[in-house]
Amino acid sequence: MKEYQLYTDVMYLMTGYLICDTDEPRFPQFDIFINENILFHTLEEAERKIAELAQKEELMNERACFFVYEVPVGIGEAHLVYYLINTSKKQHESLSRKIFGEWDERRWYEFITVASIVQKEAANKDEMALVASVIYNRLKIGMKLQMDGTLNYDLHSHEKITPKKIAQDKSRYNTYKYAGLPPSAVCNVSFDAIKAAIFPKKTNYLYFVRDKSTGGHIFSANYKSHLVAINRSNKAK
Repeated sequence: MKEYQLYTDVMYLMTGYLICDTDEPRFPQFDIFINENILFHTLEEAERKIAELAQKEELMNERACFFVYEVPVGIGEAHLVYYLINTSKKQHESLSRKIFGEWDERRWYEFITVASIVQKEAANKDEMALVASVIYNRLKIGMKLQMDGTLNYDLHSHEKITPKKIAQDKSRYNTYKYAGLPPSAVCNVSFDAIKAAIFPKKTNYLYFVRDKSTGGHIFSANYKSHLVAINRSNKAK
């Protein structure tokens, strides 16, 4: 007869600062790093922390999605990962049904992957639908995305992308080397990024470069105009 552990105490885990590192997601061999500042004894504490974070300028700009999970005290690494994945999937399914009236898992996670690139690349929420349009326009003509944000995946999330990094990274996340979308999302996404991925602007843009004078981006439809935008940005130093 199997013995089951009964958990009577729970903690509340806020997403956004959890890293699960494994070579094969089908096997429970995980290294989990949890920032103790996102573990709470009550739901009220967790919700209060989310409210505090939402007031910070960087999160106001991104409007990041935070969820709170009720986690049994003493849960093992493998069970925690499976629990988070299954709970997250249910939340995604619910959102998909609200928007489309159906749950097409493959289609939905393609949107989430696009949304994650948008999250990494856009300077602000107003640019998100424009960045999404560049992604779709490039995909439509078979042009490589060539976006730094796709290389900020997994444990490389906050690394600076350099020519050396681009040359050495052999993964499918390197959109300078491989056409199409990366294998999966490269970061947690905001509702604004999801919205941009599903409802992109209708443009003919294929390029964008950071405008050093504004902090935003200059969008261009062709490479000649893009070079002009790069020169303009460099002069604004």
